Amino acid sequence: MPTKHGNVLSWATDIDEGTIEQAQRAASLPFIEGHVALMPDAHIGFGATIGSVIPTRGAIIPSAVGVDIGCGMIAVETPFTSDALPDSLGPLHGQVSKAVPAGVGKGHENGHVAFEDLYAVAPEAMTDKMMATAAKQMGSLGSGNHFVEVCLDERDHVWIVLHSGSRGIGNTLAREHIDKAKGLMKRYFIDLPDPDLAYLVEGTPEFDAYITAMLWSQDYALRNRDVMMDAVLAEVAAFIGHEFEEIQRINCHHNFTEQENHRGKNVWVTRKGAIRARESDRGVIPGSMGTRSYIVTGLGSDAAYHSCSHGAGRRLSRSAARKTLDVEGLREQMDGKVWNDRDAEALLDEDPRSYKDIDAVMADQADLVRIDHTLSQILNYKGL
Repeated sequence: MPTKHGNVLSWATDIDEGTIEQAQRAASLPFIEGHVALMPDAHIGFGATIGSVIPTRGAIIPSAVGVDIGCGMIAVETPFTSDALPDSLGPLHGQVSKAVPAGVGKGHENGHVAFEDLYAVAPEAMTDKMMATAAKQMGSLGSGNHFVEVCLDERDHVWIVLHSGSRGIGNTLAREHIDKAKGLMKRYFIDLPDPDLAYLVEGTPEFDAYITAMLWSQDYALRNRDVMMDAVLAEVAAFIGHEFEEIQRINCHHNFTEQENHRGKNVWVTRKGAIRARESDRGVIPGSMGTRSYIVTGLGSDAAYHSCSHGAGRRLSRSAARKTLDVEGLREQMDGKVWNDRDAEALLDEDPRSYKDIDAVMADQADLVRIDHTLSQILNYKGL
């Protein structure tokens, strides 16, 4: 059950005081409508806490959405079990890496046809260079904690799971509007508990421009995940030697803002590292690359603004993980899985030991979601 810390309601049992204090700074802003909800995976972010749900009226904080607008998860349940897979998944890892470009700035050199209809409705402020980047990176993974996985559930059914967002174009648009919000705070001499909580006021041109860019970036991220999933499924079909029809597909954001009605009021709900979990909403909650992931159904908790965690949440920052963890330990964590093992040194900050216990996170949010399936990874492909 959640604990109250002033105007913050927290579902996290593994949380440090600094994270709570950061959330309290956001909760102190005058346009917060209700309380800030912290999910079980909450940890310190830039400005707003990762794993927080922030309801606002009359204003939005661009940095609370973050620089990877629309980042989220997609999962597909296939109709076959592990018996259909060859003994070695190494060749599939190689084929996936060719079909889905990964890494900073990587993409499809000639652009992707799936971008064409999004091009027609892109924000007016996007330059030709930004359009070219968006077209190139449609259908690409990115870096950091973004990944493609092959998993087995508790019934031995094969799932494909993927984590990514709006790539470079979402980052560019987000930073542009974050900087604009900070500039407005300075222009009007508005003091904030944290400069990264700079906001845009509803009814202004700056607010409208951000909403347009944000919603477009969310659509881009959703499409990006679908395009990559289609590419991975084609590789899996070729790998097992026959076509198949997917049983179900779940595609959900965890860095986004939408206008919703809560407690009889229309509010902007910003989920920074949180999934929408209305009653019957389906969601995908990953652990780390060496642990489990979960397919869930929302329970519609009013206190959590119909939300749940987006993953395990970091226990160590990336820099702390690199200073304190070792490659040998990472290899032990990934034993028995097919992964980018030759890149172990570069992936040290993604070591499962740098994340919270996903099972504890799931236990903390038993009142927010129902677990439908538990997935264990057998292949992990991660961007560098």
